[in-house]
Amino acid sequence: MLEMVMMSMVEKIPELTVLDENRKQLGAFLRARRESLDPQRLGLPRSTRRRTPGLRREEVALLADVGVTWYTWLEQGRDVNPSATVLQAIAAALQCSPTETRHLFLLAGLTPTEALNTPQCEGISEGTRRLLDSLLPQPASIQKTNFDIVAWNAGFERLMGVNFSEIPDDDRNCIYLYLTHPQWRTRLGYDESVLQTFVAYFRAAMAEHRGDAVWEAKLARFCAASAEFEALWRKHLDVRGVENKIKIFNHPQLGEFSLQQMYWYSAPRNGSRLLVYLPVDEAGEKALNWLAENA
Repeated sequence: MLEMVMMSMVEKIPELTVLDENRKQLGAFLRARRESLDPQRLGLPRSTRRRTPGLRREEVALLADVGVTWYTWLEQGRDVNPSATVLQAIAAALQCSPTETRHLFLLAGLTPTEALNTPQCEGISEGTRRLLDSLLPQPASIQKTNFDIVAWNAGFERLMGVNFSEIPDDDRNCIYLYLTHPQWRTRLGYDESVLQTFVAYFRAAMAEHRGDAVWEAKLARFCAASAEFEALWRKHLDVRGVENKIKIFNHPQLGEFSLQQMYWYSAPRNGSRLLVYLPVDEAGEKALNWLAENA
């Protein structure tokens, strides 16, 4: 009987460790958001006696209509369990974006209100490959939520300056290639702002996969590949969702040009996404045509 109790306790240790880590991450994120806010912008008096930037804990508690002590415990990572209603009020008080609010819910072990069933893993069919090829000369790829690249067309290879057939399956990941592949890194420009964006993307995507061995291994691999990535992961708590935007590329022959980044999702949440780059001006159109003609 004692042996069974001991085995049960051992089995629960990893789960408790993940919960403790999530509480710590939740508290750290709340503090980072609180300290980033301007009291005057929220209509609060800006006292000269403020010793720390941003809002005080009591001000957040007032705005969210919760107790100061309880909120302090939450920010300290203690074992308190906010309801969805209370956490939504805290998110509103901290001016959180939808991505940041979702991040809070996941760290607190709550289901975001917009969450849907996770889709089953899809294989890449012959029809999907024909779809990618039909988009030429527009570069296109299909990626998982962890930024693994599972399919691509020739235009995407030419744009990024890589031959995916020469890259091991485990290395076909947008973030890992940015950290380790000189050609890939050059095409996007290697600076801290780009790296910060990747860190924010992965932090937001990983929030609901804490304790997942595959995701944890992916994070460990990123950190092992780049001390800069690891430092930013520990230092910055920003989260961002991937978005459609203008992206700048560098090419040794073409110089700098811009393309519109467009995503299409196979499911609202956790589905693979189709990424297509479209020209937005004459320079971008000429660049894609040149890449197609000089394959």
